[in-house]
Amino acid sequence: MAVVLGYNQYGKAENRVVRVFRDRDPHEIVDYNVSAALSGGQEPVHLTGDNSPCLPTDTQKNTVYAFAAEDDIVAQPESFGIRLARHFVDNTEPITRARVKLEMYPWSRLNNPHAFIRDGRYVRTATVTYDGSTTWIVSGVKDLVLLKTTDSEFWGYIEDPYTTLQPTNDRIMATSLLAQWYHTSEDVDWGKSYDTVLSALLDTFADHHSLALQQTLYEMGSAVLAGQPQIAEIRFSAPNKHHFVYDLARFSLENNNEVFHADDRPYGLIEATVRRDDAPDPSLAFDPGQGW
Repeated sequence: MAVVLGYNQYGKAENRVVRVFRDRDPHEIVDYNVSAALSGGQEPVHLTGDNSPCLPTDTQKNTVYAFAAEDDIVAQPESFGIRLARHFVDNTEPITRARVKLEMYPWSRLNNPHAFIRDGRYVRTATVTYDGSTTWIVSGVKDLVLLKTTDSEFWGYIEDPYTTLQPTNDRIMATSLLAQWYHTSEDVDWGKSYDTVLSALLDTFADHHSLALQQTLYEMGSAVLAGQPQIAEIRFSAPNKHHFVYDLARFSLENNNEVFHADDRPYGLIEATVRRDDAPDPSLAFDPGQGW
């Protein structure tokens, strides 16, 4: 039986980088978790242990920190990722592709120009992939926990002998949203674009009368695409964070849809893509097997 080397990549994962902008008052801060993955020309390393084509992962780590000193690129995760991905491919033989994934942790300023509090409501993300000629840029948000106490229904579904779920016209709907959107242009004000997408997601979730979480995701995606022509598609992964009305009748108490048990597992997992019908194929923009 013959065996061959299949797809492979290597890199330095989860480089924790904090950059303080001390040349302005009040100070500003960005906080990143950066992972780089490189591929191309690594057959000698795998097959014979010849490390001559290998850029050490320690070098990749040092590059991340060195480029964090560049004021014009580090303030936005997309521009930081573009700078790193292009450097690794354009300056390293035989690397042919780089994927840089960034998590950006938001901080809010306290009532002091040099003091901050971590804003734990969500994490901003970006993934940049570059193959020497094409750059794919995906922005995103994860751990965006959303809940609405009404204006959500679920009924009319398939029922079989194993169905116990009761239809409802009024339920809590909650999720911890992962959303990622693909840009077809680099001529983007990344901070403004991100804020606009986030507002579209939040406003639509709040205002939409939902007959299913799937329907709400589609409306949220449609609102994002309507607001920014350079976004070709948006992908969602949304666990349904179930809230079940707790049975208080056994204690001779009424429960008028007011007291709930928040159940963390098992949970429904809804995943969907909303895209323009003429959008280019973005398959290389997303990391397979990594929640899109």
